[in-house]
This record gives sequence, structure tokens and C-alpha cells, in this order.
Amino acid sequence: MLRAAGPVLDGAAPKASPVRHMLCAALLALGALFGLAAPASASDRIEVRSAELRPAADGDGIDLDATFDFDLPWTLEDAVSRGVPLYFVVDFELYRSRWYWFDERRVAASLTYRLSYSPLTREYRLARGTLALPFDTLGEALAVLRRVSNWTVVERGVLTPGPSYWAQVRMRLDTTQLPRPFQIGAITSRDWTLLSEWRNVPVRPDLAR
Repeated sequence: MLRAAGPVLDGAAPKASPVRHMLCAALLALGALFGLAAPASASDRIEVRSAELRPAADGDGIDLDATFDFDLPWTLEDAVSRGVPLYFVVDFELYRSRWYWFDERRVAASLTYRLSYSPLTREYRLARGTLALPFDTLGEALAVLRRVSNWTVVERGVLTPGPSYWAQVRMRLDTTQLPRPFQIGAITSRDWTLLSEWRNVPVRPDLAR
């Protein structure tokens, strides 16, 4: 007959000593400090839903349209409501394939959005370059942030008929533009880790002219 190793408990777990509690707390703190905590949940990441290249309306280059899906963790919502601006960056890269060597990067472009809140006007603001739009709610601002359109990423003449090209896009929260105290906190907190995988963007042959 098999017997369990060690004493059989009557259902009541033994009480941990104060020293054991202190050791557990110390291990949890070290885990959070060195990134050993549980992985970020799906809501802490950004997903690229769609991405498409098309000729610019004025015929002078190629525009990118893309949509992203993400939610702000409560920590970031609280930071924005307290007046801390958040900077979201969309990165785009275009490569020319080369069978004899590494692929050549022809374009590397970035577009920065600044999400902020003004306690005086009680408005959220989303700025893209010199353009800034006000919103009554954070949800309205995020809805616009999740959609990138009419962004000219390739100038005329960069794509030429014949060669094969491929492109990719991603979105990320740029913690390097945060105020210094928040930069330090972002290193040890997964709540500040918002980043998408690189998403392939098809480059149609008819775009090369």
C-alpha cells in the first residue's frame, strides 16, 4: 500500500513564521525589480489589426493606413489624468530584397502622437505634429489614436519597377519621452510596456512607378 511521504494534515495548513513571510516578500520585490513577475496581460499589448500602402491623393508618394487595437492599463490612465503626457510612436520600414546580400532598408520613418489631459479645460488632447485635437473623454481620444491614415511614408521615386520590396509597421509607447521620475518607474513596471509586434505590410508592384 502506498503511503504519502511526510505527515498527513487534517485540512488546516501550518502557519508560516514571520521570517518566512519576510523572505517571500523580499523574493516578490526582487522578481518585480528584475522583470520576473508574471507576463503582461493581453490588454497591456498593442495589436496591429490592419496595414495598407496606397498612392497618396496628390500623387506625390505613398501613404500608409493602419489600425491598432489596445487598451490603456489603469496605471497609464491614472498618469494621464494627473497631467503626465504619453507618447505613442508608429514605426515604418521599407526594404528592397537582395538575393546576393542582406536586404537593403530604403525607408525608416516614425510618427509620434502625444496624448495628454488638461485639468483646467478638462479635455484630453491628441497631437500629431502641429495638429492637436481636443476630446471630452479618453475613449474618444484613443479611438482616433488607434487609426493612422494619410501618413506619407514613401516619397516619389523610392520604389522603382523591377525590384522586390517588403515593409513592416509597429506601434509602441515611448517611455524615453516621459518625465524623469516616470522613466525610472517604467523600467520596473510592466504596466508601462505597450508594444506591438512588427506587422508585414504588402507592397504591391503597381506602387512602383
